[in-house]
Amino acid sequence: MFVRLADQHRRFVQDLVMNLQALAITLENQGYMASCYTCGGQMSSASFMVSLGQDHLIRFLVSDYGVTWTEMRDDRELMKLEGDEAISQLQELANLVKYQVKPADCNLVAV
Repeated sequence: MFVRLADQHRRFVQDLVMNLQALAITLENQGYMASCYTCGGQMSSASFMVSLGQDHLIRFLVSDYGVTWTEMRDDRELMKLEGDEAISQLQELANLVKYQVKPADCNLVAV
């Protein structure tokens, strides 16, 4: 049972990393400054970042240890989420791409 769960988790992380890479490319094509870095060829971790303008930065980290969403403005942390909440917030960012919202129009966090 545990071997099966470990394999499922590894596939989940790899799938998430591939989707982050695609999201970074798509965001760049729409005018955002975005990047996604991975270590090694196994796609077991990634660091995704996107600038939404006016010193508004999103960082999403994924690894074997979990996922983390951090949103910053003016070098101050506004919000930090982990697990399913982080992935839900990532979906909100992906919706920017889906609905083609311009960088100046976006406001992901309500403070």
